[in-house]
Amino acid sequence: MEAILKPKYRKLSDLLIQPPRLIKSVLGDITWKINTNEKVVYLTFDDGPVPYITENILSVLDIFDAKATFFCVGENVKKYPFVYRKILNGGHSVGNHTYSHLNGLKTSTGTYLDNIKRASEYIDSKLFRPPHGRMKSSQQAVLEKEYDIILWDVLSYDFSKKLSKEECFDNVKHFTRAGSIVVFHDNIKALDNMLYALTQTLLLYKKAGYRFEALTEEIVKKQKKPKTAGKSRMFAAFF
Repeated sequence: MEAILKPKYRKLSDLLIQPPRLIKSVLGDITWKINTNEKVVYLTFDDGPVPYITENILSVLDIFDAKATFFCVGENVKKYPFVYRKILNGGHSVGNHTYSHLNGLKTSTGTYLDNIKRASEYIDSKLFRPPHGRMKSSQQAVLEKEYDIILWDVLSYDFSKKLSKEECFDNVKHFTRAGSIVVFHDNIKALDNMLYALTQTLLLYKKAGYRFEALTEEIVKKQKKPKTAGKSRMFAAFF
């Protein structure tokens, strides 16, 4: 488990899997990981909920007594409210992922904010993750007044058709440590890679004495530093 404690960049693409500290420091009021010495990991899932896929994730999590956070697309919650209720009834947390999975860089600020507001009619949460990890500084400036913006410490890359399921798991295994926020994807494109990498992650880290918790507003706010006047803000754009 040494790699878990001291992850090192192996190749250039690792900068997307775990954004470097310099990038994190200039992107403003964003949560990338939870600062803790406890053996706890925060698994997150983007793009759901959808029947079968989300339900499979919930079943796997339940086997390991693990809690997670689901960044939901409002349109999917509207279509599949029964799946959304299963997430909440399972003791997991949810976050806003826009209503129609908009790319902030390709969307006007007004349209983007309206889309998030529409999603909030279906998703009761002050946690927000921008689809694709992308948004404009003008969007971020407004959002961080109302939401806790959550990105990631580790990106599994389970959505990539260029990576095997073993490589996706290796991404998680290599970089995840105490307090990591790990991203998986709750969609058909990522299904095979995601289920394999998720199961292996749960097996490995449970054996090493880790627990898996859901992110909450309280957890995020506790570890945030006081805002510094004049701190720079750039848009988030990673993949």
